[in-house]
Amino acid sequence: MKCLGKWLNKEGRLDHHALILIPAYNEGERIGRVIREIKDIFPSIGILVIDDGSKDDTKLRALEAGAQVISHPFNLGYGTALQTGYRYALRKGCEEIAQMDGDGQHDPTFIETLLNTVRRGEGDIAVGSRFLTPGPTRPEYLPYRPPFLRKLGMIFFRTITSMIIRRKVTDPTSGYQAMNRKVLEWVSGEKFPTDYPDADVIIMLHRAGFRIKEVPVRMFPSKDKKSMHSGWKPVYYLFKMLLSILVTLMRK
Repeated sequence: MKCLGKWLNKEGRLDHHALILIPAYNEGERIGRVIREIKDIFPSIGILVIDDGSKDDTKLRALEAGAQVISHPFNLGYGTALQTGYRYALRKGCEEIAQMDGDGQHDPTFIETLLNTVRRGEGDIAVGSRFLTPGPTRPEYLPYRPPFLRKLGMIFFRTITSMIIRRKVTDPTSGYQAMNRKVLEWVSGEKFPTDYPDADVIIMLHRAGFRIKEVPVRMFPSKDKKSMHSGWKPVYYLFKMLLSILVTLMRK
C-alpha cells in the first residue's frame, strides 16, 4: 500500500496524501465496525491498524474489514503502537495522517474536519476536542460526560496545559488527532512517550514550535469496555504524566 495518491470521499471532497492510524489492543468486537464506518464515508482512504499484541481476533477482524495491519508480538503500549504507525506513514510518504481509537468512541465523520484543518495550514496538529460544540446538535448526540474521577483528571491536566502553553486547551487527553509531516517526523523520534502520550505531548509540541489547533468533534463514552485507566492505572498515569511534564519543562 502506498500513501501517495488521492483518497476521496463519496462526494469527492477529500483529496489527501493521508493515512488513518488506529492503534488497537483486544478490540476484536469493535474494530471491524470502526473500519467499516470509516470506509462508508471514505471508500478509498488508507487505514492502518496497529495490533498491539492482542490476544483476541483483532487482526483478523481488521483484515476482513479491509484495513492493513501491523502486529506487535506482544503488548508494547499505546504510545509505542502509535509510533509504529507514524514510522510506517513516513516510509510510505504520507503528507498527513489522522489517528483515532479502535473502540468506537471517535465519530469518523470528523476525520475530514481534522485533516482539512491541517491541510489548510490552520495548525500543524489538529486535536479533536469533545468539549467544544461541533455545530448543530442532534438528539442522538448527547454531551460527552466522562466518569467523575476521569473528569477531574481532565480538568486538572487541561488547566496545567493551558497555563504552560499560555492558551486555552479544552481536551489535552484526546487521542483523536490529525498532523502534518513535520509533526509526524517529530513524534517518530525518541522524545515521544511510549505509554500514555497525552497532555505532555501537547506541551512538547508547543515548545518545539508547532501550531496546535483544537477542533470540535463528537466522542461517545465506552459502554462495554473497561477503561485503560481502571484499577491502579490512574495513580500511575497521574504520577507519570506529572513527571513527564516536569522533565519536558526542564529540557531546553
